[in-house]
Amino acid sequence: MQPLRYSVIIPVYNRPDELRELLDSLTRQTLKPYEVLVIEDGSRIKADTVAAQFSEQLNVHYFFKENTGQGFARNYGFERATGDYFVIFDSDALVPPHYFETVEKHLATEWLDAYGGPDAAHPDFTPIQKAISYSMTSPFTTGGIRGSKKNLGGQFHPRSFNMGLSRKVWETIGGYRISRMGEDIEFAIRIIENGFTTGLIHSAFIYHKRRTDFVQFFRQLRFFGRARINISRFYPSQLKLVHTFPALFTLFMLSVPVLALISPLLFWLAVGILVLFSVLILIDATRKEKSLQVGLLSVGAAFVQLAGYGIGFLSEGWKRIREPKTHRETGVNMEYPS
Repeated sequence: MQPLRYSVIIPVYNRPDELRELLDSLTRQTLKPYEVLVIEDGSRIKADTVAAQFSEQLNVHYFFKENTGQGFARNYGFERATGDYFVIFDSDALVPPHYFETVEKHLATEWLDAYGGPDAAHPDFTPIQKAISYSMTSPFTTGGIRGSKKNLGGQFHPRSFNMGLSRKVWETIGGYRISRMGEDIEFAIRIIENGFTTGLIHSAFIYHKRRTDFVQFFRQLRFFGRARINISRFYPSQLKLVHTFPALFTLFMLSVPVLALISPLLFWLAVGILVLFSVLILIDATRKEKSLQVGLLSVGAAFVQLAGYGIGFLSEGWKRIREPKTHRETGVNMEYPS
């Protein structure tokens, strides 16, 4: 039986250097993808010359389009892909050499109409990148669910930083309906609602570079918090109690100075809780990353993640509460987060 023809779809926005690293990692695959489609989404800093540099090693197709956000950029790639199975990567990913061979073996023994894979920290990442990666996958933060085989309350929801789907899925549901603000969550919900099988291929991980400093990380997570509220415009039942935890944590942190004025006992109790939380992260991150420096940075990353998500969740939630009812089902299309 011939391997599936994998069409890799990569939306790019002002990241030629990261695209170069991603394409280089694809040249090292033990099972090469059938084709690679680079969708330049209205970038000011174009990556056409980068894509051209890999034309002899990969079957690369480069497209430039006006900026509409990465969800619609992926749709643009779907429409032009000729393979059997579509694989989506964010442009800030590095793909281990075994990736497609791992996916092929899994699909040959346990078919999935759509799959997702985890992310990990590459050994060459900076300490801050490793700390951010830890925070996004830690059981002490909301990121811990990213490596779980089931979504909260049901079937696994793939995320489009590392995701694959069969051509039949695309032909049936038609791709992304929104381009930012939770587009991958909405897409996964419709895949499942249409009866397709989804699952996590745990060994099909990528190295996800994410943001390189805490300011960028905060902006990204604030965007994620807003996205969760945006999804509730389409699917109110998808807003779970657990999604409010970062917002509650943020409000708790903001209340600590006020508690000092109200009750010294409550103030020191709150401080003790935050210290305990920090110590648990420090111990766990230091153990996993084998670095005290990364452990200390992971404490900061966790607070930035929860505060960023919480603030985004609260601000977009307040906006939604104030919206006219006739506008609550429209959703929001956004460009790339800054």
